Amino acid sequence: MASGGLPSFAFGGVAQWLDMVRVPPSGTWDQRRADTYGLAESWIRPIAYTELAGLEHVIRRYLGAFGPASIREIADWAGIPYTKLLPVLAGMSLRHFRDEKGKDLIDLPRAPLPDANTPAPVRFLPTWDATLLVHARRTQILPERYRPLVFNTKTPHSVPTFLIDGAVAGAWRVEGGRVELEPFEPIPKSVRREVHEEAQRLAAFFR
Repeated sequence: MASGGLPSFAFGGVAQWLDMVRVPPSGTWDQRRADTYGLAESWIRPIAYTELAGLEHVIRRYLGAFGPASIREIADWAGIPYTKLLPVLAGMSLRHFRDEKGKDLIDLPRAPLPDANTPAPVRFLPTWDATLLVHARRTQILPERYRPLVFNTKTPHSVPTFLIDGAVAGAWRVEGGRVELEPFEPIPKSVRREVHEEAQRLAAFFR
């Protein structure tokens, strides 16, 4: 038992009845698991929101990042049954679209929506980028033939990737102060300069 603390056998029981949070510092250089706990009411403001407000917040945050999207995509991402989101959507003011198959898509009222012919610039993505995860397959950012190259048993967290025309075209890594490219297929000549210029800007970020 640490000074001023509880015996380890008693802590589990106390944690079942008191709302607690782990407070800084979380461990020390000498002992990584030397965590300090405090009463939640001393660190967190009293809950003043309803479940309905929380679910609406989840919907708005998802659409802000990935909209337009279907209700099932939001539910899959949040791990919430889509039937639980339906009554929340009924009370929200949202825009509605149809995808190529006629499926209903929703988006925030004033969210920017670029023209369909707007060119997609070259972009470099980090590991664990949410647009590459399974729930975001509809975005078509990660071609399925490349998925095993990005997610596999050696890299379950994904590899850093770069996009050409809005789709994953290869991987990248920082080596010797440079961004090294590993294209999955030959980079089209028309965008090689743009890819290398973006790689140089990224390399400067790491210096």
